[in-house]
Amino acid sequence: MTPHLPNPEVGAAVKAADRAHVFHSWSAQELIDPLAVAGAEGSYFWDYDGRRYLDFTSGLVYTNIGYQHPKVVAAIQEQAATLSTFAPAFAVEARSEAARLIAERTPGDLDKIFFTNGGADAVEHAVRMARLHTGRAKVLSAYRSYHGGTQQAVNLTGDPRRWASDAGTAGVVHFWAPFLYRSRFYAETEEQECARALEHLETTIAFEGPGTIAAIILETIPGTAGIMIPPPGYLAGVRELCDKYGIVFILDEVMAGFGRTGEWFAADLFDVTPDLMTFAKGVNSGYVPLGGVAVSGAIAETFGKQPYPGGLTYSGHPLACAAAVATIGVMAEEGVVDYAANLGATVVEPALRELAARHPSVGDVRGVGMFWALELVKNRETREPLVPYNAAGEANAPMAAFGAAAKAGGIWPFINMNRTHVVPPCNVSEAELKEGLAALDAALSVADEYTE
Repeated sequence: MTPHLPNPEVGAAVKAADRAHVFHSWSAQELIDPLAVAGAEGSYFWDYDGRRYLDFTSGLVYTNIGYQHPKVVAAIQEQAATLSTFAPAFAVEARSEAARLIAERTPGDLDKIFFTNGGADAVEHAVRMARLHTGRAKVLSAYRSYHGGTQQAVNLTGDPRRWASDAGTAGVVHFWAPFLYRSRFYAETEEQECARALEHLETTIAFEGPGTIAAIILETIPGTAGIMIPPPGYLAGVRELCDKYGIVFILDEVMAGFGRTGEWFAADLFDVTPDLMTFAKGVNSGYVPLGGVAVSGAIAETFGKQPYPGGLTYSGHPLACAAAVATIGVMAEEGVVDYAANLGATVVEPALRELAARHPSVGDVRGVGMFWALELVKNRETREPLVPYNAAGEANAPMAAFGAAAKAGGIWPFINMNRTHVVPPCNVSEAELKEGLAALDAALSVADEYTE
């Protein structure tokens, strides 16, 4: 893999057009400076000056098999030449095959697949299905969560991105999910954290009124909020509460699904089956936008003889589904899921724990497979975060300096508040990964300068 020859003039033109006309998400438009990307392949991308970066973000945690995999590119090209698009009401080979392959891998009886264009609208439709199935309105979701940027999904989100859009009228109630490192329950062990979090959830259900609650939605493993692995028994306990009160259990696997955790779905790590499961991102490595909802038999039956009142013009788009078929095929043929599990256990975890032992800025290491986070702190004993919650501007200077050091070292980091994620493609080579971890080591020395 060799980046194209540098072409700064083209890069400058791309940047100028971007700044003149592209309105970027989650950004103050006059304060951002987007990198102009010239190309990408495998685990790397590069700019028009010829600088190459190891992508520790997997795009936005979706290029699970890396950039430009030839089999997926060929599948998209072949589908475009055969049937580039068709309306969702028809049976199309790529759509049918993608649904079959996904249903083969989902847990339990999640055998019906409703296709969407991405993760946020998958969440929107899962919630709509739950409300219509139960005849109830409220949905419970966790603080420290992210479910998407559309109206219902962003209200379900627990992090500060919801604040500007949250008028408190979306029928959403938030609760605390378990996170021992920053426990809201004064727990000292994972067992205590699990038991107290479940008690808190059941109390919330009781005080909100079980008969008013349509669904509980959780990321199987919260992603953007910090890759917080739920303690043993927690998800099974939520499943029991949902069964006890007739509540639909929705697991959001948009980020954790399709090999990221070393399993096809993170739910398999916990031996739990939800009633609805959302997916996107890794389903086709993000090559063409695609998401969906895997639907249980009971909820599918609700709409057996009455219409489901929802749909999208591009639901199950043939190009996106062809990319999904090829991606799932590549992951199966190349053993990507098992590879991610092994690489996480034998390379990533030992390396990150070694970094934590040497860098006072690292307060916690957590993750599984190729899904890891480092919690950065100012003081390891008090666990004071490196920057304040939702910091911006000068208050965020330590994290900005860390991010700049990582990029200078040749890795593109995924940073959210006080956390840096380690989420390269699931098939990154061991040599590439070690190169990236060495750059992360150097960048953490910059973060150390801000510790007490």
